Amino acid sequence: MHTKTRYWTPADGDAGLNEAAAALAAGGVVAFPTETVYGLGADARSEAAAERIFAAKGRPSDNPLIVHLADAADVDALAVEVSPLERTLMAAFWPGPLTLVLPVRPGAVAARVTAGLDTVAVRVPAHETARLLIAAAGCPVAAPSANRSGRPSPTLASHVRDDLDGRIDGLLDGGPTGVGVESTVVRVLGGDVHILRPGGVTAEQLRAAAGGAARIVVSGTSEAAAAVAGEGHAGGSAGAASAIEVAGADPAAVGAAGAPRSPGVKYAHYAPQGEMAIASGAPEAVRAAVQAAVDDARRRGEPAGVLCCDEHAGSYSADAVIALGPRAAPAAAAQALYAALRECDARGLRFIAAEAFPEEGIGAALMNRMRKAAGGRALPV
Repeated sequence: MHTKTRYWTPADGDAGLNEAAAALAAGGVVAFPTETVYGLGADARSEAAAERIFAAKGRPSDNPLIVHLADAADVDALAVEVSPLERTLMAAFWPGPLTLVLPVRPGAVAARVTAGLDTVAVRVPAHETARLLIAAAGCPVAAPSANRSGRPSPTLASHVRDDLDGRIDGLLDGGPTGVGVESTVVRVLGGDVHILRPGGVTAEQLRAAAGGAARIVVSGTSEAAAAVAGEGHAGGSAGAASAIEVAGADPAAVGAAGAPRSPGVKYAHYAPQGEMAIASGAPEAVRAAVQAAVDDARRRGEPAGVLCCDEHAGSYSADAVIALGPRAAPAAAAQALYAALRECDARGLRFIAAEAFPEEGIGAALMNRMRKAAGGRALPV
């Protein structure tokens, strides 16, 4: 497929935004900035427009899309009902990086958007340009990340151009994104808040907003899921910790035939072109394991690099050492991760050894994305 891709810069101002909105309203696909990553948008009501998202990305058809709205008041047009607890979460985190999975109103969005499920994932982005674009387009906008499926998500307009130039109608450049990892996806069921995908809103923030009566249930059986649930133990009371739990086969997370209700949980995502593996444990042991793995790769003739915290960057010998931020500031590492993975590709690295970061707060989402990028591979420490 080849499409002439329009590129609107910040210098184009309102004229560029209005042209991008007109392209969306006409059934086009347009990449735009959000506070998390760049999204690839299309009219959520149109089957043909939604199909163009899947074609441009090479996205699996059973992976639902998140619908972005300009205003929280628009949610009632898409959802059959919104519970008081869901409205509490909306008030606390919208606009912002929280996606709610709600019962979909029949005919409100295209079946491709929901992957045929009876739920729809919805959020209101915090990025002002995104909200202005959606409002000007006059339609709910379905938008996954604006990258080829499986690749690291884009945090700069240049990342979108690298992946999708000639495959989409336009790209609205809004500068670098802020959070750097995708939204947290939750579903409220039986008065409990189920985290289907960790992201920019943490489990502890959700617990605080939901109040003491609601449990926070983290879907999944992995180490990463346990880490998300473990946020309540970091500096919190035993009572706060007990309100965050892990559910293995969480019925809130899937629909008929096991189809996921949240994007970003079933398939390989965020992966660099080279093989990546993660070392976890005591800092000295981690540094030794990372250096040993890099040395082994270089002996095999593979260009090898390191992803690490700022404090350890000077201690490694590798073809590339990319510091993600201070070890105690996982938010900085989350913001830098996807650009760092793309830098690994640009440098031609065939092997990447990465240090794990603490999993408190947004560190849980950071490590979720790092483990997916590594395909679950861990270095012996």
